[in-house]
Amino acid sequence: MVIAGAAMVVAILGVVIFVARCFRTANEGTALLVTSASGPRVVFTRALVLPGIHTAEVLDIALHSLEISRRGGRDGLGCRDNIRADVRAVFLVRVNRTHEDVLKVAQSVGCGRAGDPAALHELFDARFIEALRTVACQFNFDELARRRDEFKDQVIEVIGRDLNGFMLEDVAIESIEQTPIAELDPNNILDAEGIRKITEITSREQVRANELKRQMEIEVAQQNMVAAERLAFIQRTQAEAEAEAARKIADFEAEMRR
Repeated sequence: MVIAGAAMVVAILGVVIFVARCFRTANEGTALLVTSASGPRVVFTRALVLPGIHTAEVLDIALHSLEISRRGGRDGLGCRDNIRADVRAVFLVRVNRTHEDVLKVAQSVGCGRAGDPAALHELFDARFIEALRTVACQFNFDELARRRDEFKDQVIEVIGRDLNGFMLEDVAIESIEQTPIAELDPNNILDAEGIRKITEITSREQVRANELKRQMEIEVAQQNMVAAERLAFIQRTQAEAEAEAARKIADFEAEMRR
């Protein structure tokens, strides 16, 4: 009886250890997709995964940043005034943390590809680039450069937050610069118009800068002239005072000698 009882305790302990080892934990930024004969289910904490009965896959639900850079004559974003803009933007994307969306991503993309940067770029680059183009053409270049927050908000509005199981958390506009004229195509009618406007604006600003420089030079010269006149007046006044003092001393000495 004692031996049988001990054997039973050992057996129970073995079962407990076995079951404990069968528990899988979803780490921070991940979800478990546990599949059995009854179908898949999503777990964000811990799940019992029994060999031969269940399979478990890890799906990345952490936040990922996708950088989109549009630069140069062919890729720069066309603005309303036909001036092109070189833009670098970062899109923050993650799988939405719901059972339905995790399951949707697992089925459409695959657990192993949900957090793969190359797969995410393949999924979203075209959509994000098109949104940047759509919004940029509604702004003149100078407006685009000054109103980044408005640009960002409209890009998010065009894309939408819901990305078929993924979620767009935010967009950061890292840089907006004018595409250099040397990279534009003068045979392209829109680029040619942009080149003309850039040249006109640049020339006008150069003239204004030159006028400002000349005005500053004139003001400095005038200030120097006033300062020189004041100095000459002070020196002349001082010389006259010294001469007057010398004359009075001479007169006094002459009077004393009489």
